[in-house]
Amino acid sequence: MGFVQEPPQLAHPYREDRLLQAMLERALPPARRAVLAADLDALGDHACMAFKRAAHSTRRKPVLTQWDAWGNRVDRIELTEAWLEGPQLTTRHAVLAAGHEAHEHARLEEFARVYLYHVASEFYTCPLAMTDGAATALKASGNKALLDRALPHLLSRDTGSFWLSGQWMTENTGGSDVGNTETIARQDANGQWRLYGRKWFSSAVVGEMALALARPEGAGTGASALALFYVETMDGERRRPELVIDRLKDKLGTHELPTAEIHLEGIPAWPLGELANGVRQVAPMLNITRTWNAVGATASMARALTLARDYATRRRAFGKRLIEQPLHAQTLADLQAEFEGAFALTFEVAHLLGRVEHGAAQPHEAALLRLLTPLAKLWTGKMAVRMCSEALECFGGAGYVEDTGLPQLLRDAQVYAIWEGTTNVLSLDSLRALGAEQLAPLHRAIDGWLADSIDAHARAQIHAALQAASAYLQDHAGQRDSLEAGARGLAITLARCAAAALLARHDSWSAPRGGARAAAALRRFVGHGLIRLNAADATDTALLLGPH
Repeated sequence: MGFVQEPPQLAHPYREDRLLQAMLERALPPARRAVLAADLDALGDHACMAFKRAAHSTRRKPVLTQWDAWGNRVDRIELTEAWLEGPQLTTRHAVLAAGHEAHEHARLEEFARVYLYHVASEFYTCPLAMTDGAATALKASGNKALLDRALPHLLSRDTGSFWLSGQWMTENTGGSDVGNTETIARQDANGQWRLYGRKWFSSAVVGEMALALARPEGAGTGASALALFYVETMDGERRRPELVIDRLKDKLGTHELPTAEIHLEGIPAWPLGELANGVRQVAPMLNITRTWNAVGATASMARALTLARDYATRRRAFGKRLIEQPLHAQTLADLQAEFEGAFALTFEVAHLLGRVEHGAAQPHEAALLRLLTPLAKLWTGKMAVRMCSEALECFGGAGYVEDTGLPQLLRDAQVYAIWEGTTNVLSLDSLRALGAEQLAPLHRAIDGWLADSIDAHARAQIHAALQAASAYLQDHAGQRDSLEAGARGLAITLARCAAAALLARHDSWSAPRGGARAAAALRRFVGHGLIRLNAADATDTALLLGPH
């Protein structure tokens, strides 16, 4: 028999992840780490098991059966094995409930769990993100009746009582522009609100409840006239007949995730609050779901890079292992440095979210969270696509062959830049988040992160990039179109500045403990450049987009 290449193996995502271990050691008190360790170890075990299972089984997609043999409408969805395991793993290891514990580290501990579970979950984490967002929105609403009804289910640590929540916002008329929502809420003769309309993209249709935007009958036009409604999807063991599943989407990636188009034909609903300003009521969910997105993107990058590095130790070409080939090693090191910047920013946002929620943050950090959340989401979303693409290239032809499982990494990565706001939408959100203070909260945070920095060159580069961003904002002050046209470059510049400063903080913490890797990551990341500003030229844009 001829040569057979040894495939890549997955290192234990918790025990063998030095970056994750160091972050938790720096950020958490020892008592909190001890509580967390058992769940992280078990989730790492599950990830290894799921990786091996995927290598020896045929990948499946969910299947929708709309009618039974006798003509009854059933809309039954058969799920993959990973999705059937989801409720038990989520509740047993507090993947979601941990984020709602009453201490400032709750979100960091939650998202450490999510980071380890995400890839193995086959995007079961998507409805978990929606569920987390729904729990947060319910808390913010102050609606005691709905809180008492739903919150114990959403945050349950018992599989039998656990609920998933959907988020029914997107319609044919628009994704991010929800002001054109056509779903109507009407009261019946008994005063019960009921929803009528079509939702074009529902990624948690298998859940037990949902939050939906709808326009109360007789209300005006635009987003401010929309209301946010609570919906339960089940009538005992059966899905409510007023919820009709038209079809499952055939998507580029996330194949195991049953994303549906649905019709609402009078499904009972209850307003979360006032019968207006529903979009404002959705806002508390955004910091949550966008953080889930950033953590998922970072987890996908970690998986792609881990496999590429392992393969480089197993594959020989031109007389040497790939890891010994200078250009291949350089490529992997460049990817690692960029990944460590993304990891640092993502988990700072996670930790900051918990501190803000529990009143443990400094005065400027609420504004900092409003800025860093869209920055982390948009930057990691774009980076995941690029990094997964580079990682596939590291496998040569094997990276392009479906039954290696590797192409799925790239297909799935594309969702991060789209779900919960595209890169452009998030860039404009970050521009709005600057507010009257502009970059002052970010300046203050970066000064704190760099306070003990031992790398003078990195400090100088970070400050230079921040000054360039400040000058850009000043030069375009009052020029709204120009600011918006350059918002993407500004956002990525600010994200890279924050990531570099956080790498510098980690270097300052790590160096006295004998760690040299953090310094290497900082040098390499800063060496790739921090500034991505671009001057928007409206004339050139018009010429390039005009008639050919």
